[in-house]
Parts: sequence; structure tokens; C-alpha cells
Amino acid sequence: QVDLVESGGGLVQPGGSLRLSCTASESLFEVNAMAWYRQISGKQRELVATIDMYTTAEYVGSAKGRFTISKDIAKNTLYLQMNDLSPEDTAVYYCNRLFGPRYTWGPGTQVTVSS
Repeated sequence: QVDLVESGGGLVQPGGSLRLSCTASESLFEVNAMAWYRQISGKQRELVATIDMYTTAEYVGSAKGRFTISKDIAKNTLYLQMNDLSPEDTAVYYCNRLFGPRYTWGPGTQVTVSS
């Protein structure tokens, strides 16, 4: 079973930045397109950013121009650099693969943007 553990969330003021990390228990990133998702309270989980095996990144909606997804294959870790955060980014953030059956979801990391 693959374990995914997200970290790096917290409370930040509007306009601030956070860097999220997702560490996998196995080597995944060379054979899987990976993604960051988020779930805003009361809403369904949504896609935020993706990165494929060739490190090509894509972003969804308001993440464009503000977020950067990256990975460190040697560390089995996926990152999400988030800049210029707004209250609308408040959510629990998760990582998982983009295609195929999802691995068991990790605990997520809470991001709260508030003044």
C-alpha cells in the first residue's frame, strides 16, 4: 500500500506564501503523473495542479500564475509552492496520482488564508 503524507500547511495572511510537501512511501513520480487537489469545506475535492513524468506542469483556474508544482524524485516528494494566497485558497490540500485508481488519500494539510 502506498502512503501519501502531506505537510506544510498553516495559517497565512492574504498575499502570503506557503510551500506544501507530499512524501510518498514508494517511488511513484517517475511512472505516474501526479497532482495536487484541494477540498474547500462543504465542496467536492478539486484539481489544482498536475505534473507528468516529464515534469510538464499544468494548473487549473486561479492556480495559474500563482502556484508552482514540482517534484524531487530522489526524495519521493511532491511540492506545491503557493504565492499571493487569498481567502478563497483556504482548503485541505492533498496529493495523489492524476490518472487511474487513486492511491489511498493521505490526511491532507490544512491551508487557512485569513487576516
